[in-house]
Amino acid sequence: MPVLVTGGAGYIGSHAVLALLDSGWPVVVLDDLSTGFRDAVDPRAALVQGDVGDIALTRATLARHKIAAIMHFAGSIIVPESVADPLKYYRNNTANSRALIESAVAEAVPHFIFSSTAAVYGVPSDHPVTEEWPTRPANPYGTSKLMTELMLADTAAAHAINYCALRYFNVAGADPDGRAGQSTAGATNLIKVATEVAAGARARLDVFGDDYPTPDGTGVRDFIHVSDLADAHVRALELLVEDPARSHVLNCGYGSGHSVRQVIAAVERASGRPVAHRIVARRPGDIAMMVADNAALVERAGWQPRFDSLDRIVADALAWEARLAKSRARDLTSA
Repeated sequence: MPVLVTGGAGYIGSHAVLALLDSGWPVVVLDDLSTGFRDAVDPRAALVQGDVGDIALTRATLARHKIAAIMHFAGSIIVPESVADPLKYYRNNTANSRALIESAVAEAVPHFIFSSTAAVYGVPSDHPVTEEWPTRPANPYGTSKLMTELMLADTAAAHAINYCALRYFNVAGADPDGRAGQSTAGATNLIKVATEVAAGARARLDVFGDDYPTPDGTGVRDFIHVSDLADAHVRALELLVEDPARSHVLNCGYGSGHSVRQVIAAVERASGRPVAHRIVARRPGDIAMMVADNAALVERAGWQPRFDSLDRIVADALAWEARLAKSRARDLTSA
């Protein structure tokens, strides 16, 4: 069953491509390469360069490759940017997703896995957060993702398609075998930035607020290793294939949280170097804490994490930064 992976040249998408290929699924990647990288796509996969909002291109790709499932990663993901430029997020995340869903229905693709987010919950007052928690997004990023979830639910009720919306908490780390990692310039993910500082690629880390109602005053997040998350996508696909009449909404996290200060300490521990940082004002849209209840993912999909420790996530992220540094050095030498 060939799988179309949109955004498969990006950070999470490229890891999902690896997980699918390693499990024997043929893969076609659709990516406009605006933020992704051509060399991030495993050569075992076919690459089509284009926009998921281009219905003619998408339909032709689905038909040509006889696609039986879609994993949809393409979109914009930065919360503060969504507050400053909400229409960008409603175009990239909502309008383009609607076009992709239309293409899936038109080409009779039976299964759809959607890269959603814990931001759909807004500011929950209880932790860990279950999938039954009311969806009250606190920023346009969360709203743009929730709107796609709603479109999928309505589409599944009207057409022969089932879906799984995977609500990510905080994704970090890199492929343990060094095949993929996060290479995005100017990334805002905490562990990515902290490891860049430790590797000398950034001058310092900004800590956005130290006055939250948390044990050490800094924000607490549930960090999930990107390879465990990629495996969750494969498990979700198997779940959809096993029961085509049922759809799912599943949290993706470990059920435990770590603060910004704890992340800094872990990076310093692993690298043996200090992580220069400063306290600055909170960012618009940020919240104090977000921790997942992952029981549904474990029970329904049979998912079991393999890399569920902060130290392992940081170690793999640091290893990827070392590879990027070597690559930059080679480029300078060849120039």
